[in-house]
Amino acid sequence: MTPTSPDRIRNVALISHGGAGKTSLAEAMLFDAGAVQRLGSVDAGTSTLDYDPDEQKRHQSINLAIGTLEADGARITIIDTPGYADFQADVIEALAAADAAIVVVDASAGVEVGTQEVWKLAEERSLPRFIFVNKMDRENASYDATLDALKGAFGPKIAPVYLPIGSAESFRGYIDVIEQHANIYEDGKPKEVPIPDEMRGAEESRREALVEAAAEASDELMTRYLDGEELNDAEIEAALHKGTREGSVVPVFVGSALKNIGVRELTAMIARHVPSAAEAGARTTTDDKRIEPDPSGPFVGQVFKTTADPFVGRLTYFRVISGTLHSQAHLWNASRKEEERIGNILGLQGKEQVNLPQAGPGDVVAVAKLTSTQIGDTLVGDRSQAVGLPPFQFAEPSLQVSIEPESKADLDKLGQALQRMLEEEPSARIHREEGTGETILTAMGDAHVDVLVDRLKRKFGASVKTGSPRVPYRETIRKPAKIDNRFKRQTGGHGQFGHVVIEFEPLPSGTGFEFGNKIVGGVVPRQYIPAVEKGLREAMIEGVLAGYPVVDMKATLVDGSYHTVDSSEMAFKVAASQALKRAFPEADPTLLEPILEVEVVVPDAYMGDVMGQITSKRGHVLGMDSGGGMQRLKAQVPQAEMFHYATELRSITQGRGRFSWKLDHYAEVPHTISEKVIAEHEVKVAAGEKH
Repeated sequence: MTPTSPDRIRNVALISHGGAGKTSLAEAMLFDAGAVQRLGSVDAGTSTLDYDPDEQKRHQSINLAIGTLEADGARITIIDTPGYADFQADVIEALAAADAAIVVVDASAGVEVGTQEVWKLAEERSLPRFIFVNKMDRENASYDATLDALKGAFGPKIAPVYLPIGSAESFRGYIDVIEQHANIYEDGKPKEVPIPDEMRGAEESRREALVEAAAEASDELMTRYLDGEELNDAEIEAALHKGTREGSVVPVFVGSALKNIGVRELTAMIARHVPSAAEAGARTTTDDKRIEPDPSGPFVGQVFKTTADPFVGRLTYFRVISGTLHSQAHLWNASRKEEERIGNILGLQGKEQVNLPQAGPGDVVAVAKLTSTQIGDTLVGDRSQAVGLPPFQFAEPSLQVSIEPESKADLDKLGQALQRMLEEEPSARIHREEGTGETILTAMGDAHVDVLVDRLKRKFGASVKTGSPRVPYRETIRKPAKIDNRFKRQTGGHGQFGHVVIEFEPLPSGTGFEFGNKIVGGVVPRQYIPAVEKGLREAMIEGVLAGYPVVDMKATLVDGSYHTVDSSEMAFKVAASQALKRAFPEADPTLLEPILEVEVVVPDAYMGDVMGQITSKRGHVLGMDSGGGMQRLKAQVPQAEMFHYATELRSITQGRGRFSWKLDHYAEVPHTISEKVIAEHEVKVAAGEKH
């Protein structure tokens, strides 16, 4: 691959609802352009861009992948993305590297929830868009219904450029509305023919709509159009280009990726109308500076993806914003204030890599073995001129599962494996839950969890088991209690003696633990008092009722005694620990459960179902707001009821709902539930088990 001028570079992301055929479309584009020598298949596991073993097993994309082709004087970089909502992070990463988005729509399904979600993501970045109505050969394919749905969802900017000839089994080509001719495919090759008579009315009305949409991009053309003047093809093309770049027009194309109909034409239109890296213009830094795509300017690049490659190690993908990068260079990570050494610059064609001599503005490339660089970081060539580009905003994961190693060997590998996995998974979180001791994986959904678990084993050699997390309960007291506890043990030689009198009292919620000392006259020597506090704190970790941490309690040492020979720090630790255990039954103990503040955003139509479900989970609704056809509900719900809510909400809203949560406070557990939790703990203790 030779250095390419920014005005020849086109970077596009393929985005859609799952199953619309993005990867098959990318495969056909690469094949038609001669970038790959054989037409691969997603179902057969032979496509260029679904090369990950997890993708081949599932027959769906779960990672972004990059392919490059040359067509009509342009170099087009295709960034294929997953369609399933669990892997939305890769869509966000791809859109950050692209200058336009191709929204792929299934002609038999129309506008689906995923279509609307990825459209919003492209809209947030103000990216120009094309729409490719795919699978026109599929049974129940309806172009008119799909077009109506597109206009209903996204407005009058939707402008058909191609019309299908036939549908389902009879689909055989398209009409070019601009140039007013038809292409019929025979033996896989297009043949230009006159427009069929039966379609002339439809073609004329669609051309009129296209001309009107295109004229919106130019005041002069709009005036001429309103005056009834005929616009020629070149003027329509120019207006289409301008409107596409500005986002006022979204051209619509049709075809079948599997039958390779309409694919070459889509590629040609990308070359003609998608903004080049030069046209896409400057990027704005966090301090409002503008970075122009100038090959001779200072080098600036932004990382949009990292992944662990089994052959070359850690791969870092980045988009060059400005300047020219040569291999074997030194860069400054402006986000982390660290220097990185660049080895070879890699061009990507699926899993295949080729060494490049250099990379300039608009180039999407990778390098291996950077040590500290992460997703979203800004790389610069000159430390003294360091700038920062805005980091990416990813959705917070909400589905929690517990994970544990399957064997001792897996335990030894797990820490590093989790760290490496998190480097390439911006929508996953790992934490250790205090009180239960469990390692908790938080992910976007069930499919995301399955992929992460498979990846931990395949890529990083750590096998784990998953389960539902235990609720991180807490224990506390509701009444004061005063305990006089004497620990005495004689075993021959020096014995053990510690005597404490401790007053226990409840504290307000969220206070934690306080230790007080009212010893006078040295009845408990000063050197043993820290041991009393330590004994209490250690006993509080596993609690008394059900083995959960004790919180919101004050313990005051008020009296005691000691033995000049047999007393020790250990004796006073044990005496204090025993005092706590004796105090609990007398101090009206109770279990506390975490209460989450939950925010749910759903379309108006689903609000009743969501309200009912929240109520059934012992939830308390705090308030609701509405706007733009969406409802925003805030509620407090016990965490015990929320572990599977991500899956449940997706089910009742057909994927249109989303939610977030944070810990708000702890509250007393209802008696019937606390009895069950305590009974289960007693059974485990009797069996010799712990948390």
